[in-house]
Amino acid sequence: MTLIDTAPGFRDVLRVLGAELGVDFPVEEMTAKLGPPLDLLLADHLPEAEIGPAGDRFRALYPDHAITSVPAFPGAHDALAAVRRHRGRTLLVTGKYPANARLHVEHLDLDIDHVEGWVWGVGKAEALLREGASVYVGDHVHDVEGALAAGVTSVSVLTGGCTREELEAAGTHVVLDDLTDFPAWLDEHLLDLRLAALEADLRERGSLLVAYSGGADSALLLAAAVRALGPDRVAAATGYSDSLPQAERDPARSFAESLGVPVLTPRTHEMEREGYRANAGDRCFFCKAELIDVLTPLAAEHGYAHVATGTNADDTVAGFRPGIRAAAERGAVTPLADAGLSKAQVREASRRWGLPTWDKPAAACLSSRVAYGIEVTPHRLARVERAEAAVRTLLAEAGVAVRDLRVRDLGERGSVELDAALLAGPLAPGSALAEQLLDVVRRAGFDTVELDPRGFRSGSLNDALR
Repeated sequence: MTLIDTAPGFRDVLRVLGAELGVDFPVEEMTAKLGPPLDLLLADHLPEAEIGPAGDRFRALYPDHAITSVPAFPGAHDALAAVRRHRGRTLLVTGKYPANARLHVEHLDLDIDHVEGWVWGVGKAEALLREGASVYVGDHVHDVEGALAAGVTSVSVLTGGCTREELEAAGTHVVLDDLTDFPAWLDEHLLDLRLAALEADLRERGSLLVAYSGGADSALLLAAAVRALGPDRVAAATGYSDSLPQAERDPARSFAESLGVPVLTPRTHEMEREGYRANAGDRCFFCKAELIDVLTPLAAEHGYAHVATGTNADDTVAGFRPGIRAAAERGAVTPLADAGLSKAQVREASRRWGLPTWDKPAAACLSSRVAYGIEVTPHRLARVERAEAAVRTLLAEAGVAVRDLRVRDLGERGSVELDAALLAGPLAPGSALAEQLLDVVRRAGFDTVELDPRGFRSGSLNDALR
């Protein structure tokens, strides 16, 4: 990446070097388009025999005259953070002396994984290929040469002296005004790449039965499969059981039917699995095992080649996910994860496609509300469902919008988690509405109830596993 404005420091070092050598370097001219190796810049101003020693002296002077005076370009840190947000690595490939390049990195606290110095033009391709780069950001036509030689996407910024016309003539794929534009470009670029990978993957599958909950992930997968394969080669399957809230069923069916695909609603019997009822930390393994064991023969019966889940790329690195393991052991495919689509990208793609689920809150199964070690029973699940429905009704009547809500079953004690902002407002402890909320949860079947002061936390019951 082109991260720092080296011109001020470069000019200072040239002036000091010129004074030592008795040479009046045309400093402004020499630093107008930085990028070429130092030896090339000195070649027009020194005898050939003096270029090497002068370069050595320049590099020796550099730390004292060109580190503290050199700023990062606007947007540099945010650009690096954008790469990290997408779980990428950052590689600095530069014509500069490696030790001095590292000093810049340390002084400006730049989040860089690897520094490769003393490479220029097409010579940068070797480092880009070796480190597995997919995008190279530069500001010089020779940076474009390096990117193209490596077969990676060339992104150019207009902060190094080369004009847009020069960079485009060199073959760059993208020109940005500066690094402040990079995070948005990267978001769009990666989403386009991953959606293309998803489409290619789905086309290869031929036909698909989507394990469909109606949430954002499985809804996007279903819509993408219809786009890639057509509705006649795709079906949605929703396992109906005590753990699926009634309120989720009709909206899920309506969306799937709007895509023109069949909707299958087999009964699943996870409650008959001892490991599920026992509700240890691996409960989700038994739930997913039951679902895939039901859907696999159903897919074969209806002529679908694969059973697919809406597992996304974030899920695969989120730590303890026994349900993912159960599905993988049974041969379910995960097209969203395979394409690298994160949860944020799932939502952005859904928004782009106009899917109503793009901002739908996460809606985990009812069993996820029951604390580990407490047996999962139809009674407990029904009690949680009644309590959550009563809370939503109460808040709607009070004109209070709530996005995330969970009633946790902690035995005979209930705990209500909802948007933290509400706890500093209409649901402040001791307020009339807060007391009414606790009362409707008690009436749903809990002996005692508390309003969790920490607010909603996805997977909060997993804290007990740690």
